[in-house]
Amino acid sequence: MEFEHQRWKGEISFWKNELESFNSKLSELITRWADKEELAEVGYYQKQFIYHGGVIEDLLESIEQKEMRISSLNNSNDLRENSVLSEKHIELRNRMETQRDVYAELKKNIFRFLE
Repeated sequence: MEFEHQRWKGEISFWKNELESFNSKLSELITRWADKEELAEVGYYQKQFIYHGGVIEDLLESIEQKEMRISSLNNSNDLRENSVLSEKHIELRNRMETQRDVYAELKKNIFRFLE
């Protein structure tokens, strides 16, 4: 689990940096464009970036909470608690996979828009 958590944290950090970069690029475009349709699309993407920023913050918080819980139970042989942790890990993995897919689609669309 620890390896996967570290990988996820790295992925989240990359997404955060990428969102900042995309936002910066869109801010540049706002100053250059006057077309209302293009500006509306810029606004749409800015809202998407805010949304995805919130999602990845929630994911990061979930990972950190899970790590604290694991460390508090590190020496425990409580099978029920270990089972709950395993279930939570699978849920978190599914959330990461979903975010990965949705974010990849957003990136594809923003790159098309910026062409």
